[in-house]
Amino acid sequence: MTRAPTLKPFQYLPHLLPNIEIDAETFVGIRRQIHAQPELGFEVGATSRLVATLLAAWGYEVHTGIGRSGVVGQLKRGSGKRRLGIRADMDALPVVEATGLPYASKLHGKMHACGHDGHTAILLAAAKALADHPDFDGTLNLIFQPDEENLCGARAMIEDGLFERFPCDAVFALHNMPGVPAGTFRVLPGPVSLSSDVADVTIKGVGGHGAMPHRARDPIAASAAIVTALQTVVARNVAPDDTAVVSVGFIRGGATHNVIPESVTIGLNVRAARAETRALVEQRIREIVSLTAQAHGVEAQIDYRQLTPPMVNTEAETQLAQRVCAELVGAENVVTQAPKGLNGSEDFAWMLNAVPGCYLILGNGEGEFGGCMVHNPGYDFNDAVLPLGAAAWVRLAQTYLVAD
Repeated sequence: MTRAPTLKPFQYLPHLLPNIEIDAETFVGIRRQIHAQPELGFEVGATSRLVATLLAAWGYEVHTGIGRSGVVGQLKRGSGKRRLGIRADMDALPVVEATGLPYASKLHGKMHACGHDGHTAILLAAAKALADHPDFDGTLNLIFQPDEENLCGARAMIEDGLFERFPCDAVFALHNMPGVPAGTFRVLPGPVSLSSDVADVTIKGVGGHGAMPHRARDPIAASAAIVTALQTVVARNVAPDDTAVVSVGFIRGGATHNVIPESVTIGLNVRAARAETRALVEQRIREIVSLTAQAHGVEAQIDYRQLTPPMVNTEAETQLAQRVCAELVGAENVVTQAPKGLNGSEDFAWMLNAVPGCYLILGNGEGEFGGCMVHNPGYDFNDAVLPLGAAAWVRLAQTYLVAD
């Protein structure tokens, strides 16, 4: 597969950070090193060790094994009481890479197909710049998180005492976005990603001969009615200006043509933009499943699991991030209101549930220069935007961590 050459790093950054140079070449190399050795879930040992080693060499107080494999690097300067957290995710995806790049994954079936290698390298570049030029006053907590893809890592770090051990007054994170022009940011107020829940619905009937359905209680017919009725949850219970999704991912039951099975399992994926909507959707799903099963004379069991809440940017921290990004790229290149449609989920939501903060979108580029969508075997993080992301974190730390 032929790939276009990497774009040159943005030339204007040295002028906007006159006292700090972002060493793009070094950190592009680190990014590609991580890309070639992707790790999944909580099993990010090599990446964690690399992060910890670099942070320690730059003078950070390093703590490892938080939430199994998370890393926190802490740097204190001056007497300021403000405490800032910045998070990057480290894990990859179970995808077979198809980029043909020289630094492509060396581990078959594992790939950095979402840019977490880039996010980690961005925060490392900022960490080095801030260690070399610590012109801030307060405490900087750099959080490197495992297992974002399974929506488990942030919660694991929090339950392991993340914010008790490293208190933060505000916490920030970013994600690259293909199709959004390089050199731009999206910094949006309010809800920016949906909650993510899953449910396994088991419909238990009475099996029987396909030629004598009156002597059985058919879980397939009941399941079909349930699937149809579930389509009304969003259409008739959620306000048109709100956002929710109820998707049926699988229906499993039966093995042959002439046997009515004993049971059927339905797998649901459920998302919502607001906590209130999330609760409403769960309530309606439970009611529809229970009452439809009752109407068909079968039993229903629901295993409903809440994975991560909606991610909501807080007002003051969002305004700060908008201002910092505008200083770097100009206000015209910072989108502050965007159409809905980013219906994915992100477990940074757990951190924003605990601490005020903001989640930024960094443009990864368009077309062949960074436009391939994440979770695609042909995706690659656009190295040209790495110094811009690092500069944003540097300016954020300089702006937020000032003397009280």
